[in-house]
Amino acid sequence: MTVTRINTLFFIRILAIALAVGISCQNSTFAQSIKAQRYICKAVESFPHDVNSYTQGLFFHNGQLYESAGQYRQSSFRKVDITKGTALQSFRFPDKYFAEGSVVLGNNLYILTWMERVVFVYDIKTLKPVKQFFNPFAEGWGLTTDGKQLIMSDGSSNLYFMDPLTFVEKGRIKVKLNGKELTQLNELEYIKGEIWANVYTEDYIVIINPKTGVVRAIVDCKNLLPRSMRTQRTDVLNGIAYNPQNDQIYVTGKYWPKLFRISLTK
Repeated sequence: MTVTRINTLFFIRILAIALAVGISCQNSTFAQSIKAQRYICKAVESFPHDVNSYTQGLFFHNGQLYESAGQYRQSSFRKVDITKGTALQSFRFPDKYFAEGSVVLGNNLYILTWMERVVFVYDIKTLKPVKQFFNPFAEGWGLTTDGKQLIMSDGSSNLYFMDPLTFVEKGRIKVKLNGKELTQLNELEYIKGEIWANVYTEDYIVIINPKTGVVRAIVDCKNLLPRSMRTQRTDVLNGIAYNPQNDQIYVTGKYWPKLFRISLTK
């Protein structure tokens, strides 16, 4: 083989590699440069909400609303009468636990704890304990499911996909808003193939592509709870629940007096 042919083949290979890297970088840059859409959260209907509930997890299962509430010595889980905001059934956690996000997959109810690294599992029908898992991450915040695996937040920009049988990590995505990492991801809800997430201390919700981590949209909820309903104790927006039986979305906050059924407008 002549020197000229070797140089030509070498050049072709280098060009192919450069093109491949360029395409990859272009795709990555394109994904990161997507500008999130903006929606306004509008209250369609309101319901009473327990002002003593430091809302951590909120979800529907078979049309029934459930809620986990945090704080040491006050953490609880409850089956909620949505029309009254009261507990139909509930239990408390030992004082040393700070309850966080919760979700049902199959017949199992999973509840995270904040820094205790314990994941409690209960039978959703009886609310009796089934087992416990060790959380491999330092903190547990939000929890939801895509119907096959658990999806967890820990306050970072990461969302973790966990095996429901072992609570071992199966994968993760890094969430980015307009190309920048977004941290403080809190309560989660899986809605029609997308992950909705509260951002702790912020009055907005982000809608995330579960494959890329790119935030597709921001939902502005800053005027959802009227000032007239706020007190010194009223805390941040937190709690997203989707009811597939009526195709409606509900949100609330920590120590809020109301739970809202919402719609989105541009």
